[in-house]
Amino acid sequence: MARRLSYSARFTHPAETLYQAQSTRQYWDDMMAGFQMISPHCAVDSFTADETGMKVVLKQTIGRDQLPALAQTVLMKDMVITREETFGAFDPDNTKGDYTASIPAGPGSLQGWQELFPTETGCTIRKTTEVKVFIPFVNGKLEQLMLVNLVDLFRAEAEYAADWVKKNL
Repeated sequence: MARRLSYSARFTHPAETLYQAQSTRQYWDDMMAGFQMISPHCAVDSFTADETGMKVVLKQTIGRDQLPALAQTVLMKDMVITREETFGAFDPDNTKGDYTASIPAGPGSLQGWQELFPTETGCTIRKTTEVKVFIPFVNGKLEQLMLVNLVDLFRAEAEYAADWVKKNL
């Protein structure tokens, strides 16, 4: 059975400003440069942005020795994560997108939906994630581990986004 997580990040910036940041390649390049402190092999694999929306593909390698013990029992090599994020064309009321993460020969799947919408004090990005692990007996524990790590990732990325917008837009 898949597990779900809903996470919301609130910003003091207008939705259009946050969308503009995420529609800029430099935003993603700078984010990957920051990730290199944790895992040295990460980069923007591809990026497109036009009037129909934006799409970014990120690749990150995490050494097997950096993985939690439970994950090491399943993955015998370094973990290579390919992550795709999209947003459609900017809609001042609610811009929608999605995201996925995959691991070659990985034991599960991760997919999600995101929306960016204005609030009285700025804007919010809401991410709804679904994870599923296909290994009996440990699937629930691995799914929960993935969701806990996603909360940490989303929190760090929200802090990064707020800081990047403040410094660059």
